[in-house]
Amino acid sequence: MTDSPYLGFAAVSVAAAATPGPSVLFAISRAVVGGRRQALLTVLGNAGGLFAQVVLVAIGVGVVVSGSAEAYAVLRTIGAVYLLWLGVSAIRQRDRVASRGDSNTAAASHRSLPALRDGFVVGVTNPKSIVILAALLPQYVEPAAGPALAQMVLLGGAFCAIAIVCDSAWVMVAGQARSWLGGSVGRLHAASVAAGLVMIVLGGLLLLPG
Repeated sequence: MTDSPYLGFAAVSVAAAATPGPSVLFAISRAVVGGRRQALLTVLGNAGGLFAQVVLVAIGVGVVVSGSAEAYAVLRTIGAVYLLWLGVSAIRQRDRVASRGDSNTAAASHRSLPALRDGFVVGVTNPKSIVILAALLPQYVEPAAGPALAQMVLLGGAFCAIAIVCDSAWVMVAGQARSWLGGSVGRLHAASVAAGLVMIVLGGLLLLPG
């Protein structure tokens, strides 16, 4: 693989990853309500879901999903319903969010797996990213460089790494608001409701045709 196409892939990947989408907005809402740690775990989980899509694209399933209206609709519906559920849960649990602090290490550790899980589900059911990957990865495969599957997995891994860096940057910026919110139960209540509404809107947008 020559440097030129690889650099081109990196540039396209940065542009795609830096653009706020459902995964970024989801992570930002987690940073505002749950703090940076929860949001960064969400980012890692989301990257895991994204890499699962990379593997699907590499073995050919991703092309089928992105090219099939029915499969695309199923994936989009699953992602939308999960986001709607997360949004409603965030609003219903606003009192619990306001009452707990990031200093509670045991509680934070207990919440690690759900944060990773939520990020993974949102990532793997994101219909937009699988379309992008299915269109992007094959363009940068060079026949003389080895098996196409291995090349797409490596390129997809690089794409996921870039996404982690970009999404984490958004999270670190959004996490600044957590310190301000932490000083007021009322502000945490409002932030939790706002984060829930963001997820509900994202889920609703995914359900829209097109």
